[in-house]
Amino acid sequence: MEPKTADRTQSPSSPSSPSSPSSPSLSSPATPGPLASFVRFVVCGGGIGVLSSFAVPLVAMTMPWAVANAVITVASTLLCTELHALFTFGTGRRPGWRRHLQSSGSAAAAYAVTCAAMFLLHVIQSAPSMLTEQAVYLTASGLAGIGRFLVLRLFVFTSGRKSPLQPRRPVLPLPRPVLTHAAVGATA
Repeated sequence: MEPKTADRTQSPSSPSSPSSPSSPSLSSPATPGPLASFVRFVVCGGGIGVLSSFAVPLVAMTMPWAVANAVITVASTLLCTELHALFTFGTGRRPGWRRHLQSSGSAAAAYAVTCAAMFLLHVIQSAPSMLTEQAVYLTASGLAGIGRFLVLRLFVFTSGRKSPLQPRRPVLPLPRPVLTHAAVGATA
């Protein structure tokens, strides 16, 4: 038995019917796989990061640098969360405040990881070279980015998918009792 809802984008004479497995539905967008999501995450996050690095000095012409950096960081985090919800993880809808807060929390955690890595570097070496600083920063940033991707994919933007921490059990229908004429007559 087919569901009573129909895909309104196709006409009844369309060669592919709404019930065919290859036809996409507008109500549930196709969720990209892990590799596609990761590539999209890097492109969106990296692209916004590069644009932000150009925007901070421009905005800093009108206000103190620290304030400009904070403003651009907040704006870029909000924009990235929107892009991640709609494009990277394919939720099909804009994120609410809860997802914005969770995404901001993961960005703050990634920032803390890179700061901690740089602090530890300066504890271990009092005057590291610029090349060493760049290597440590980029490594920490890459690891924090991978961690942030995992948090966003597995916990923040999990719409419609089960959490990886919950076991997946098949749902089996309950058996229905079969009433026979003898059983009905015996109860009357």
